[in-house]
Amino acid sequence: MTKIRLTKEFRFEASHALWHYDGLCKNIHGHSYILQVTVIGEPNKNEGNPKLGMVMDFGDLKKIVKEEIVDSFDHSVILNGKAPHQDFTKVDEMFDRIHVLDYQPTCENMVEDFANKIKARLPKDVSLFSIKLYETATSYAEWYAEDNQH
Repeated sequence: MTKIRLTKEFRFEASHALWHYDGLCKNIHGHSYILQVTVIGEPNKNEGNPKLGMVMDFGDLKKIVKEEIVDSFDHSVILNGKAPHQDFTKVDEMFDRIHVLDYQPTCENMVEDFANKIKARLPKDVSLFSIKLYETATSYAEWYAEDNQH
């Protein structure tokens, strides 16, 4: 049984602010996020299957990640639900793409949330191996399945 890993990269723009943070990131600021999603599985061996030789169709992985993350978060404002955000949600012209989350929107927490969303949509014979979320060109958070087995 040969296991193969596939990785697809995605990009989106978003802004966030960290509630009660003690540095500059307490202010709303933006990032050009880069998300790398890696899945693992065995290539399809069924000669009659149009997906012969594939662990997963890259197009199917793209569809999942775009629907769950990219299309939703791109050009949005991401805030901690504990922050006073009500004024933002009332201004549709500038804040019609706002995410009020039940967690602090750090790169670390976002990568965990993204992992859970992607895992729930993968085919039964494909597993999420890792996610890497770049917040800047030199800063990223990683999630690995092997580190999170309970």
